[in-house]
Amino acid sequence: MSASAESHRTSLADYRAALTAPGSRGAVIASLLARLPIAMIGISALLYVQRETGSFAAAGLVSAGSLVGVSVGAVVQGRLIDRFGPTRPLLTTTVLFALAMTGLVFAIEAHAPTLVLVPLAFGTGITEPMVGSASRALWTRLLPAGPTRNAAFSYEAISMEVFFILGPGFAGLLIAAPWAGTGIVTGSLTMIAGAVLFALSPTVRAWGPSPSTGGKLLGALASPGMRTLAIAALGFGAVIGFVEVAVPAAATEAGNTSIGGLLLSAWSVSSVAFGVTYSLRPWPRQMGLRLPVLLAGFGALVALLALPGSLWGLALAMLAAGALITPQSTTHSAAIEIAAPKGTAAEAFGWVLTAVTLGLAFGQSISGYLVEHAGHEAAFLAAGVVGFALAAVVWLLRGTFRPQPAAAAAEAPELVGAAR
Repeated sequence: MSASAESHRTSLADYRAALTAPGSRGAVIASLLARLPIAMIGISALLYVQRETGSFAAAGLVSAGSLVGVSVGAVVQGRLIDRFGPTRPLLTTTVLFALAMTGLVFAIEAHAPTLVLVPLAFGTGITEPMVGSASRALWTRLLPAGPTRNAAFSYEAISMEVFFILGPGFAGLLIAAPWAGTGIVTGSLTMIAGAVLFALSPTVRAWGPSPSTGGKLLGALASPGMRTLAIAALGFGAVIGFVEVAVPAAATEAGNTSIGGLLLSAWSVSSVAFGVTYSLRPWPRQMGLRLPVLLAGFGALVALLALPGSLWGLALAMLAAGALITPQSTTHSAAIEIAAPKGTAAEAFGWVLTAVTLGLAFGQSISGYLVEHAGHEAAFLAAGVVGFALAAVVWLLRGTFRPQPAAAAAEAPELVGAAR
């Protein structure tokens, strides 16, 4: 593969071309609706459980149960989407998600014990319709390989980052409603509506069943490059997990607990702003080098969060560290194009989501211990060490990152024609 092919450079015109491609409009709008509450539901559930039970411990366990469910569901649903097309799997999981969420809400209202709430939360996570995986994989069928498709991948990552900025804010506003469950119900209904509209859009229905390439147990992970990508995604999630605990702890220690959430939103803002710029001229050009360099840089910037002695200084450092969030997300999405075996795009994206989720869980758990016993500065430094260590592993495995002998682009003309 030539250097130009691996650079994944895009222009603003490529973004316009991707979002106005024949057959894309209905699916794009429905996908936005389905993915908008992705961060809102988890925060709303956490706040709802805490409000009803009075226990942050119970709320944390319920949130963890949902995260574990999402990490499992992302891979399972991705494999089903690759095999049968998105429509049937998404409609089925959407119905199951509605039932699971209804059960969780009734259980919370009934003040059911935590041992009941956690499995129900797991059920909502595993059945949460993975429109993001299907939406990302759809671009490989709508657009030929090249800058326009890469712009579509960047759009997916950037829009998700925007949703992670808006979601907690919406959840915070709705928890003040007369009924504490307003946020979780509103988010769930929005996701359900978006998933159904996406699954039934003409472009998505034209994506029919395909021969299974995932008969092997590992599926997409049968590719060495995908395993390397999963390690990079694991490191990315772990570093963020450390920060998501250490920043609120720093704010609480400074006597301003409420500003912790604002600080986390701040680095998402710089992430989106820099993400668009980075996609126009990504560096390093070779994907096998880009993954470890971005992860190592992210770890270094997060480690520097241990230095500021004030919340203002921490906020400035957060803005700097956040600049490398979206570039990594877009790189992970583009890397699937190179490493995933043919016909496994949705499952491959599911593995990336799973790796990030497991990394988040690891980072949060270790960070909580360090904050309690050594202070938030130690958590930031540990995040840097973990980021560097996994970046070194990805660097050593960079030779495994080779293009698969697949040409998903060959499917594009057929689907676009069907969508018309």
